[in-house]
Amino acid sequence: MKTLYLTRLFTLVSLFVLSGLQQISAQENQLIEVTGKVIDQDTKTPIAGVSVLIKGTIAGTTTDQSGSFKLRSKLKFPFTLVFTSIGFKTQEFEVKNTGSQLNIEMSTQTILGNEVVITASRVPENILKSPVAIEKLDIRAIRESPAPSFYDALENVKGVQMTTASLTFKIPNTRGFNIPSNYRFMQLVDGIDMQAATLGVPLGNAIGPTELDIASIEITPGAASALYGMNAINGMSNLITKSPFLYQGLSFYQKSGLNHVGGTGRDLSNLTETAVRYAKAFNNRFAFKVNLSYLRGTDWLSDTRTDQNPNSLKSANPAYAALNGANNIAFDGWNKYGDDVLAGSNTVSVSGLTINGQANQTLNVARTGYWEKDLVNSNVDNLKFDAALHYRIGDVAEISYDYRIGKMDGVFQRGNKIQLDNVIVQNHKLELKGSNFLVRGYISLEDSGDSYNVKPLADNLDLASGGSGSVWGAKYKAALNSYATNNGGSLTNENLAAATAYARQQADAGRVEPGTQAFESLKNTIIGINNWDIKSSTIPNAPATGGAALIQKSRMYHIEGQWDLSKQAKYFGLLVGGDARMYEIIPDGNNFVDFSRSIEERGTPLEDGSYGKNIHYKKIGGFTQVTKTLFQEKLKIFGSVRYDYNPEFDPKLTPRIAAVYSPDTHNNFRLTYQQGYRFPGLFEALSYVNNGRVKRVGSLSYINEGLGYLDNSYTRASGVVFNSAVNAAVAGGADRNTAALANRDLLVKADLPKASPEKITSFEIGYKSVLLSNTLFLDIDAYTNVYTGFLGQVQVDVPKGATVGSDAAILAMLDVNRDAGQDRYRVYTNAKNKYRNYGSAVGITYNFYQKYTIAGNVSYNKIKSNAQNDIFVTGFNTPELATNLTIGNREIVKNLGFSAVYKWQKSFLWESPLVTGEIAAINTFDAQFTYKIPAANASIKIGGTNIFNKPFLQYAGGPTIGALYYAAITFEGLLNK
Repeated sequence: MKTLYLTRLFTLVSLFVLSGLQQISAQENQLIEVTGKVIDQDTKTPIAGVSVLIKGTIAGTTTDQSGSFKLRSKLKFPFTLVFTSIGFKTQEFEVKNTGSQLNIEMSTQTILGNEVVITASRVPENILKSPVAIEKLDIRAIRESPAPSFYDALENVKGVQMTTASLTFKIPNTRGFNIPSNYRFMQLVDGIDMQAATLGVPLGNAIGPTELDIASIEITPGAASALYGMNAINGMSNLITKSPFLYQGLSFYQKSGLNHVGGTGRDLSNLTETAVRYAKAFNNRFAFKVNLSYLRGTDWLSDTRTDQNPNSLKSANPAYAALNGANNIAFDGWNKYGDDVLAGSNTVSVSGLTINGQANQTLNVARTGYWEKDLVNSNVDNLKFDAALHYRIGDVAEISYDYRIGKMDGVFQRGNKIQLDNVIVQNHKLELKGSNFLVRGYISLEDSGDSYNVKPLADNLDLASGGSGSVWGAKYKAALNSYATNNGGSLTNENLAAATAYARQQADAGRVEPGTQAFESLKNTIIGINNWDIKSSTIPNAPATGGAALIQKSRMYHIEGQWDLSKQAKYFGLLVGGDARMYEIIPDGNNFVDFSRSIEERGTPLEDGSYGKNIHYKKIGGFTQVTKTLFQEKLKIFGSVRYDYNPEFDPKLTPRIAAVYSPDTHNNFRLTYQQGYRFPGLFEALSYVNNGRVKRVGSLSYINEGLGYLDNSYTRASGVVFNSAVNAAVAGGADRNTAALANRDLLVKADLPKASPEKITSFEIGYKSVLLSNTLFLDIDAYTNVYTGFLGQVQVDVPKGATVGSDAAILAMLDVNRDAGQDRYRVYTNAKNKYRNYGSAVGITYNFYQKYTIAGNVSYNKIKSNAQNDIFVTGFNTPELATNLTIGNREIVKNLGFSAVYKWQKSFLWESPLVTGEIAAINTFDAQFTYKIPAANASIKIGGTNIFNKPFLQYAGGPTIGALYYAAITFEGLLNK
């Protein structure tokens, strides 16, 4: 019913606006036709692809290969035509009658700071006068970038930190608190939110535009919630595609490349990408376009073998020097799974040992686990298709339907690593827009395909072939004692390392090993099982094991509209808008469940094969923006407020106040204060994951009913300290239970609050200027942010059948009682501290000689530390300093151009629930040469990134990224007649 309601609502709004437009169209004048030709003022040659728009309307066309254009309209004379083309000065021409053909000459010009952007204020404005920091990449900037794709070019933008989780999956971030699945940074394509809802991430450009269809990219660093609502507190990007009215003809793109040329852990590999685009317009009224692309390559590999649980930590075995370094039996590798000591899910306490003559000693031992390279797929691909139909209703409105589908593989990191395999996301969009209004509705469909979770895969490989923790631990202990008997009769510092190595070998006997048929067979079986925790008997002849399948399906319904009432308001600019969104999740019994069912039934399918009723999560919102110019248009004031309501939380008001002062045409100063909110995403709010021995649960309080993790739990961190103290006391001769009760004060009650939306309060100042006769562009901004209620994950232990604080609860927290006494949860909740970060960014572009341009930017980001640690690590995960330096010339000699980029960033600490560690400084060079073949409407581009092949990591646990060399050929605008 809710789905039907949204569909009907969008239909009614569209029909209402369409009806009004038809009435307006019926009252217009007779059709007139304007023709003309556009040439280069210097060379007198025709210019193809020039945009010819009627100012103040949506009507327009482009010039063909001969520079000619034809435009039909029912507008009254006079009206103004606007001629724009990349690399030429914009021209305006007033048409007063239907006289002879127009002849327009356009002059070439390196235009700095003259771009028009729409993302910052939701209406067109000059980039110099934007009320917030904003960056733009147009077609020329994208073509001249040495990045292998337009999306990779974002990495060179001022203030942008790109995180590469996979060859097919890259996510940008700005101004701190970076994560590989960055749900705090919104990504739009023509106004459509590109997130995969239940996965909880925007899928990079996996279902976005092809290389041939991108027109421009706008990036807004920092909060954008005041106008765009949830998920935009760290910034947003808006990918804008080419209109089929303005970019017509057949285009083709072919790229071939090489990666893994050394130092990345894989053999030399080929990368290939093919794209085709065709667009056609008829009589400037109807147009369509079709895009298809396919990319295939060998993925970057995550295979860092660093131990994040050294022997000095209490979660290892610090009392025994013989177990240091390579001999650490509590090893927890960056890219190894099933050995997750710090998560407390893959450890065995081997107690009752006699070591160095002391009885009742305990060793903390990690299960052996498996390396990531043996669990994920090396080959990845990405298939994308989209099509659009556009129809212009007179000169005042355009209605369009867009369909987009993407299929992708790759790896990304949420709480664990996820192998994405055949993930499919589809969008259907219906949009009606005019020069002063917009109505848009879209549906997104998500299917995780054959994806799986890497951690439960490793856990269940160990369990199925090596036995449960207690069974494996018993074999390990027996082997230790056997070694002691055969080697001097006891365990000592001298033989402890060899004894533990022997014990692991014996305990692992029969465990499947990578590279064997038994391993592949068991791996495929586990990947095919949905429930990660409960042993399965549904597959014939299958071993009793949990699974790893990631089965997530969702639908997102969204409708929005905006109306520019500035003409009606007369004395000030007025923009109003609103939106409604609903997520519909199909329960899978493992990640998302029907909470109306009992706890015991949630993972069990019904007779019809479903896991209960679909889950709905929704919000509505609206905004008003007022602008006013003062002092002869030297000062522009912006004021906006947004209202958002999610039934699970209290309503939120989001204000933004900004001012831009332009004392002259060259200098522009801005000041902005704004707030923003982010409601928990689907996974943060509603997850209920049977993730091996630690269940991940969402933040909504009703999920806690009957479980007790909010109000009857201890923090896992305090449990580690508690058990370390108990083991030390037992080693000294104390009784374990007596020692536990004596150290009860070391346990910290979690006492988790009811979750609430994240809040950001941001203050920003900036300056933009074009100097030295339009040859120097300067862009400076500085900001400070305060985050309240930051959402993250904390791990807690719930004593089974006991109340926190009681003797029974204390004893349940002993590691030796792990299976019988505790339920462990990783809970999404709000941080207790406020977090303050601040920074600045400077960008300079200088056209210093003829067509030679040098550009550079530097970004500084810093977080202010708090006096007390929080209940979880927030992870700022951002280098304090990062810089890019670019030099280029689009035409060194006729038709040949080049560009080169040097990138450097300072080392920094990466913190996450999965992996924490230091990321080394990065310094790389990218370069490209482009040769144009005008007679064939073609260009050839040869280049590379990290061309000196200095492998690097962008985040702890992430892949090692090396050089990528490529060659690409592009044909554009063929068959355009």
